[in-house]
Amino acid sequence: MNSILIKNAHIIDPENSVNGIGNIFIKNGLFAPLEAADGDDGMIIIDASGLTAVPGLTDLHVHLRDPGQTHKEDIISGCKAAAAGGVTSLLAMPNTDPAADSPETVKYILDKAKNADAHVYVVGAVTKGLKSREPTDIDALYRAGISALSDDGRPVENTAIMVNAMKKAAALSIPVTAHCEDPYLAGGKVNEGEISEKLGIRGMPRAAEDAGTAREIALAAAYDIPIHICHVSTYTSANMIRDAKKAGVKVTAETAPHYIMLTENELLKRDADYRMNPPLRTERDRLAMIEALCDGTIDVIATDHAPHTPEEKSDFVSAPNGAIGMETSFAAAYTVLVKGGYMSEEELIRKMSCNPAKILGIQAGSLTVGKPADLMLYAREDHVVDPDRLHGKSKNTPFKGLTLSAKVKLTVCGGKIVFNEI
Repeated sequence: MNSILIKNAHIIDPENSVNGIGNIFIKNGLFAPLEAADGDDGMIIIDASGLTAVPGLTDLHVHLRDPGQTHKEDIISGCKAAAAGGVTSLLAMPNTDPAADSPETVKYILDKAKNADAHVYVVGAVTKGLKSREPTDIDALYRAGISALSDDGRPVENTAIMVNAMKKAAALSIPVTAHCEDPYLAGGKVNEGEISEKLGIRGMPRAAEDAGTAREIALAAAYDIPIHICHVSTYTSANMIRDAKKAGVKVTAETAPHYIMLTENELLKRDADYRMNPPLRTERDRLAMIEALCDGTIDVIATDHAPHTPEEKSDFVSAPNGAIGMETSFAAAYTVLVKGGYMSEEELIRKMSCNPAKILGIQAGSLTVGKPADLMLYAREDHVVDPDRLHGKSKNTPFKGLTLSAKVKLTVCGGKIVFNEI
């Protein structure tokens, strides 16, 4: 493994209060003291003048489709997409086929990920087959290597099972990530309201998400145990999370770039790439997500990266929910939040690198000497999103054709250059 010297970068490292021009040295897969570069004749030297160096991103919400649906994505292709987006660590959701509800499936994912371009952390299922009926053997899943628990793709309908999983996760110091949805209210295709009426399609009421959020907050409060709320999309859920945090409830939360950039109006195009669950909401919801990110109510920006083939997405009504997002996540969030004047680059890095790494409890989110060398270089550069140039197997991006104002130029994962467009 070659040593790497990155010179003249604008370094933003929130955890070490660094924000200025400097050099970074990487040796043996770790960040190393600059003086260690002296006499290292075999090192790769990268002139990063005009570029910004930050800790690699951690994405807390990714669907890799492997095992079982590798025509959409697999562990290797998904991690190539991650690297192209500056994502060096990702949390793989359990709704694979078979689900990640057994030690064998967990080990399969971790073994295959050893050769991937990003660090893959596995979410173990709370219930067998994600069916909310029979709990999994959490101890066995933990021994196999899981880093979190969830039935994401579905809520855990059985509240008693959910409580037990939250208690067990707290004892193991791993998070439970909650897909907040009341399945008896949900079932529509788009946000319920004016747009669903115009389209003549059954809507998904915001109450479905809000009821799920309220339940998980209530459980966290009642038992004084942590919960992480996935893909927040409504102003009501944001308000509940804000109030819960003020009351001392151990709740963290994420939203996705599409919820801060796009609204349900995109659905008038009748293009299934704009259909996901939760659905795109109203302008009021979009602004509420931005406000919640800025005031700390929402801790993390994650993607809910959900690949589907063009054939699967061809029919607007019958297509499965989901959009890809890892390659565009930083650029989209930067465009809305930093260029839009809502937050600094440093705060954006906290939301996409530092905070998710802390929630997951991994050695990431900083450029500290001695820590794993995971790093992204980006340029403040406009570019148009072209689905055909994306690196994953599927191309179902809701940002296609949009001009974004930051571009990932180089990604280092574990001391290895895994993406390079300098």
